[in-house]
Order: sequence, then structure tokens, then C-alpha cells
Amino acid sequence: MRNKLRPYSYLLPSFFIILGIILLPLFYSVFISFIDLTKNVHKLDNPNLWDFVGLTNYIEALTGSEFWSALYKTLYFTVLSVGLEFILGLLIALTLNEAFVGRGVVRGLMLIPWALPTIVNSVLWKWFYDADHGTITGLLEKLGLTEGYINILGSSFSAMNAIIIADVWKNTAFISLILLAALQSLPKDIYEAAKVDGANVFKRLLTITLPMLSPAILVALVIRTMEAFKVFDIIYIMTSGGPAGGTRVLSFLTYESSMMFGNFSYGSAIAITMTFFSMVFAIIYIKSLYKNTEQ
Repeated sequence: MRNKLRPYSYLLPSFFIILGIILLPLFYSVFISFIDLTKNVHKLDNPNLWDFVGLTNYIEALTGSEFWSALYKTLYFTVLSVGLEFILGLLIALTLNEAFVGRGVVRGLMLIPWALPTIVNSVLWKWFYDADHGTITGLLEKLGLTEGYINILGSSFSAMNAIIIADVWKNTAFISLILLAALQSLPKDIYEAAKVDGANVFKRLLTITLPMLSPAILVALVIRTMEAFKVFDIIYIMTSGGPAGGTRVLSFLTYESSMMFGNFSYGSAIAITMTFFSMVFAIIYIKSLYKNTEQ
């Protein structure tokens, strides 16, 4: 019996770490989303006066215009950023999978944007977009595309797209790395047979490469979609949800509700709803790619 229980005892430290860092905060967030926990003197002095309100916080969130506006911005950011990252990441991975002089150096340089901390990346791109001295705004003026320096982060539409560009620049390398590792493991004899049968580059890509990359594509898309859907740090640094709420995504709405206005229950309800939408994305990916993954 002791020998049977010994392997489980080795797992106990990790279990307690996961329990304390992930599970307990998650359960607490779910709990307070069903009560009325508001940051005011009366409630903080008497925490036992928390009132169970059921689905009130969820109903308030789902019937509020600010939630659906934030959800639209979140979906816009997620779909566009992950879509561009996948397309560019696949092209880069296919290129770096070919043999050419300096390939190792290029592979190393490709990882630099991804290795940068998100805060550094955000501040860097915020300087690039600066309305008075920004590199990008100055370049647009030199090319004659704008009349003088413009405030790219001063418009809701341009600010969101500017943030997407910054996010794509940083995280494309992550998808490239996963797909490149998968490409390196593909059998070469299949491609040789396809060439003998007269299949061109695009046909080999569609009928051989992409289906065999399905497991790697599934992993890359699920991870990046989860991260993009809960984006916060880059938006907080570059625009703080502005201008006029133009970049207020769901995670920033959660932050405002909980940390700025003290409505922790409402903020937790939004966070749990975000988790549900993230699971929907994951299910869609799995349903779409799982058959190819099995093959």
C-alpha cells in the first residue's frame, strides 16, 4: 500500500500549489459572482452582510450595452490578431523550414519580439505611435500619406488596429515556432512521392502539409486565442481603454468594474462569462481540427 501511495505523495506539493494559485481564486470568483460584494464601508466592515443575489450580476452584464460593446471589441481584436498571426506565422515557418544561407541566424532573430516582455513591447509601440515624435507617424508624413503628425491612438478605430499590429508583431513568432517544430518532424518521403505524382507547391501545402500540421495548428490557435481573448496589459499601457472606450475590451471592463469602481461581484460575473466564451472558441477549434488530428 505504501508503494502504491508513494507516487501520489510526490504530486501533493504541485497539487497544493495549483489549488492555492488557480483553483481557490477560481472558486472564489465564481462564489462572489453570485453575491452582492461592493466596495463600500458598510460591506467591508461587515463582510457577513454579503447578500446572495443569484444570477443578478450575470443578467446585469448580459443586458448591459457596455458588455456587448466590450465583447465586440474583444472579438474584433481576437479574430484579427490571431488570424494575422497564424497566416504570417505559417508563411514564416514554411520559409524557415527551407535551407538557405544564414537560416540559423534568422531563426534566432525571429524570436526577439516574442522574447520581449509585453510591457516593453507596449511602451515601444506607444512611442512609435506618439503624435508628436513617433517613428511611424513621422514616416507616414514623409511618405506623404498624412499632413503632418497625426494622433493614431486618438481615434477608436485606428487605436484598436494599432494595438493589433503591436500584438501581431510580438506573438507571430510564437506560432511560427510551434509550426516550424512540427514541419521539421514531417516525413520527407511523402513530399517526394507527391512531386513524382506531379503535385505542385500549393497542392502539396493543401493536401499534405496543412492536414499533417493539424495537431500543431490546434495547439497554437487554442493558446493564442485564449491569450488574445483576455488581453489586458498591452491595452492598459497603450490606451488605458480609450479613447472614449474605443479599446475597452472585456478584460479591461472587468478591471474597471472591480478595481476602479469596487463592484467585485459584477466584475467576477464578466470574468466568468469571458471564460465561457473562451471555452466556446476552444470547442470550435477542436471540432474543426480534431478529425485531421486523429488522422
